[in-house]
Amino acid sequence: MRLLIAEDDRALGLFLTRGLEADGHRVRVVTDGGAAADAFRQDLPDLTILDLSLPVKDGEQVLEEMRAVEPDLPVLILTGRQEVETRVRCLDLGADDLMTKPFSLHELRARCRALLRRKREARLLLRVGDLELDRLEHSARRNGEIITLTNKEFALLEHLMLNRGQCVSRVELLDSVWRMEPAQTTNIVDVYVNYLRRKLKDPAPGHLIRTVRGQGYLVPLDAELTALVQPALKPAIEPVRPVMQVH
Repeated sequence: MRLLIAEDDRALGLFLTRGLEADGHRVRVVTDGGAAADAFRQDLPDLTILDLSLPVKDGEQVLEEMRAVEPDLPVLILTGRQEVETRVRCLDLGADDLMTKPFSLHELRARCRALLRRKREARLLLRVGDLELDRLEHSARRNGEIITLTNKEFALLEHLMLNRGQCVSRVELLDSVWRMEPAQTTNIVDVYVNYLRRKLKDPAPGHLIRTVRGQGYLVPLDAELTALVQPALKPAIEPVRPVMQVH
């Protein structure tokens, strides 16, 4: 799952990132309210952890802006403020949960799991053909068979399946999955696509992961996938017809 953390305490942001990445999530951290609002609009993360005491824009203002963009994606508030009025105001503004500092990372991870389970709009189960990706359990199956993926392999497949039917460029994959600048020369995307193809038993040019020459990669929609598979079902050799003998 894609998580956004808005926290100006860099040490705490790193602590949260490590804890949540251990659950298989992809985490983006920003340190001020302006960046938080922008990142939310760009990524539409599956869950946002939002500190109230942010520079540039206060957390409550950011929460209002987030809810104006997307009212359903879950937002968990972190705050050191103890006033009941603050909690009530945040819940009225659309926060889904609130935790006061200091807090237990174990409890925060459990609350994140609960929010993600309740918010079905977050598209927790992705399917393409006989491939199924459970974003909450961080598991993949093809034709009912479990496929073991590394975190990066899972994140790459997840991003392609979330954008199925659309070509995703290598530049976008470098940014979204690896957080790398496109200027950096690397073939890491192609290497990991090959890893996925081997594990999915989907050899190049691939039915599940298609190469769009000069552009990137694409996971087709189910209708397109069926069209790709059907020709393979035709007999490769024409049946032998009996020869009539003339006496």
